[in-house]
Amino acid sequence: MMPNYRNVHNKFKLDNVSYKHEDLMEVAYSYVKEGLPFQQELGNFLLDWLDDYDYVEVQTSGSTGKPKKLKIKKQAMVNSAIATGDFFNLKPGYKVLHCLPSNFIAGKMTIVRAIILGLELDMVQPSAFPRIDYEKDYDFCAFTPMQLKNFAKDLESIKAVIVGGGMVSKHIVDLIQDKKPVVYETYGMTETVSHIAVRKLNHLEKSEKVSYFKTLPNITISTDERDCLVINAPAISDETIVTNDIVKIHSTNSFEWLGRYDNVVNSGGIKLYPEQIERKLQSKINTDFFITSKPDDTLGEKLVLVIQSDSNDLEPAVFEGLGKYEKPKEIINVSKFVETTSGKIHRQRTLDSVKS
Repeated sequence: MMPNYRNVHNKFKLDNVSYKHEDLMEVAYSYVKEGLPFQQELGNFLLDWLDDYDYVEVQTSGSTGKPKKLKIKKQAMVNSAIATGDFFNLKPGYKVLHCLPSNFIAGKMTIVRAIILGLELDMVQPSAFPRIDYEKDYDFCAFTPMQLKNFAKDLESIKAVIVGGGMVSKHIVDLIQDKKPVVYETYGMTETVSHIAVRKLNHLEKSEKVSYFKTLPNITISTDERDCLVINAPAISDETIVTNDIVKIHSTNSFEWLGRYDNVVNSGGIKLYPEQIERKLQSKINTDFFITSKPDDTLGEKLVLVIQSDSNDLEPAVFEGLGKYEKPKEIINVSKFVETTSGKIHRQRTLDSVKS
């Protein structure tokens, strides 16, 4: 029988304490009234989750446009939690570390999985380097790329890890190759109620030279005329979800992510994908940066590297390994990048700040 969003699993625990529906309401109120900021975020979400409405309002990150609020059906979140539980074989009583903000979809879904699947959830304050109990073992955890990078040497205490919310650099992938847990990069967004696909970053089979994103159960994919991913996931969305992510489909349930349609640069008739170039540069530039374009009389658009630095001291060797057309025609220095409320770089607003 499919769990309902009104259910609280009898194995669910929050910070080692079991809660029923009414008890969870009380602890939510106490967190909002007396808790630390991250506990207040948790309390606010719990109050939303336990109220009489069949939806919650979730804010998008705003990394590709103006942040907006979406109404997400609670049952869709339950269905997403079950799909993740099935994929990762999460059983009642499994221990989960929660170190993400509870005011965005990834953090909210960690809580929903625990409530619905009967997991034991340990909350720690979200930070670049979460402070956890190293004597305790965990079955599952979700990290941001920065958290995974900082926590890489201590992964032995976690059985399975997912990472999302930003680009996972080659450097980070190299750091986790010899670690015990299998680490998966996730693909998803607020509209898809967290991730709908994952790809393995380590422990690949000998036959797997490259790992592609594989969809979770009951999700089908296709592309539109722009080569952007189209997602059909009836359990989490009544409508087909058309994304702005350019992909290459390799099978009925696997795809390769190439970049954002919004970011594609057409330079002299050559299509360039900034995210692909950024991956090649990640291990060579030790500060924040991104690839974009500026209008050019000859090329139409010229490739530009924007770097968070007061001086340009990059050596030519940094660009070795890039394709003929992938080398930036200009380097722009910015003292401070503009960020979204979730901490992601806002490319267009950062570039506009230079122009102004």
